[in-house]
Amino acid sequence: MTYVAPTLTDGNVVLRRARPEDVEARIAAGNHGEIQHMYGAPNEGDQPVPKEQAQRWVRYHIDSAHSWFIDIKGQLGGVIFLHSFSPTDRRATLAMGLLRVSDLGQGYGTRALRLLVAEAFGGLHLHRLSLRVLSYNARAIAAYQKVGFQIEGVERQSARVGDVWHDDVMMGLLATDCQARA
Repeated sequence: MTYVAPTLTDGNVVLRRARPEDVEARIAAGNHGEIQHMYGAPNEGDQPVPKEQAQRWVRYHIDSAHSWFIDIKGQLGGVIFLHSFSPTDRRATLAMGLLRVSDLGQGYGTRALRLLVAEAFGGLHLHRLSLRVLSYNARAIAAYQKVGFQIEGVERQSARVGDVWHDDVMMGLLATDCQARA
C-alpha cells in the first residue's frame, strides 16, 4: 500500500502536498541570506531563486511521498519532510526549513513540527525521528526542543560554511517521548 501524505492543519499553519503551481511562490519567496546561512550556506545576502532551481525544488517534493509544504496564512512558507527511512527500525530523519525571515520566531516552525511528529508516530507508525542541525542555529534547536527532541550528541566540525568549520547537533525523538508528554 502506497503512503499518501495527508493534509495536516493547525489554525493558519497547513502542511500539504507540493504542486506544480508552487514554482512561482518559491520564486517569489527568494533566498534570504540569513535563512540560507541557517541551512549551512554562506550568508551572501538575499538572492533571487532562478526558475529552473524552483522547478527542481518543487518537483523533488512532489515526487517525495513524505514531504509537505508549509502554508502559513495561505502562503508558501517552507517545507518539512522525512527521509532516510529504515522500515525495520521504524525510523526516519526529519528536515525542515522556513523560507521567509518574517516567519521566523513566530511559532510557525514549532506548529509544523508538532503536526509532522504526530503523523510520523501516528499515521506512519514510526518509533524514532532523528535530525541534525548546525550548532549556531539556536532558533531551530529551541523549536525542536519545544516539541520534545533531545540533544543526543555533537558531531564536531562536520559542516563547512564558507571557510569556517561548525558543529552539527544530533537530536532525536522517540514515540514513547511523545506519549510521556501527552
